[in-house]
Amino acid sequence: MPRSVSGVEMRKRQAAHIEAPPQAPGQPRPNTCCLCWCGCCKCLWNEDRMERSERQTCTKMDSIEATEEQHASLEEVLSWSRSFELMLRSLEGREVFQEFLRSEYSEDNLLFWLACEDLKKETNSTVVDEKARIIYEDYVSILSPKEVSLDSRVREGINQTLAEPSNLMYEEAQFQIYTLMHRDSFPRFLNSSVYRDLLANRRRACLDT
Repeated sequence: MPRSVSGVEMRKRQAAHIEAPPQAPGQPRPNTCCLCWCGCCKCLWNEDRMERSERQTCTKMDSIEATEEQHASLEEVLSWSRSFELMLRSLEGREVFQEFLRSEYSEDNLLFWLACEDLKKETNSTVVDEKARIIYEDYVSILSPKEVSLDSRVREGINQTLAEPSNLMYEEAQFQIYTLMHRDSFPRFLNSSVYRDLLANRRRACLDT
């Protein structure tokens, strides 16, 4: 007579099934070539595709609301390794990514990106003027203590719009910082103890329930 499987053992088997380690950054997936998420292929088609996708993500993340939410599930935390956008859409994802960036002294990149997201949703012209000025003084001005890494062309474009601020005046700068975080900071985050510890905690919680 076959041995019955207890509920605890069944849950452990199910957890083991979904706990496959995330794909290491920089390692191409089999038979994906230029379709891989990490941009391991350097062909012009892939780079152009990535830039279009990133710009669309950067300018259309209206659902990123800082609302109360439960802790991300194991499946959600695993999904971050496959999608930078999914991580940014998660409140807990942004928090742990910010913690990692703080350890690399680049937290201001994420804070600038979030400030730009907030500005884009504003429709009151008086509030737009005030928020645009604060962002400039905090992150863009050469006198800013939190200056982010923007090239001279983008910085000059911002300077030219200061007389008539708009809620989209930082869009190109925001995209530049998004790309920097995605291609530079995000792969290191996935290999960091911050992310791996969170993943281990979710796995233990899954086995204990």
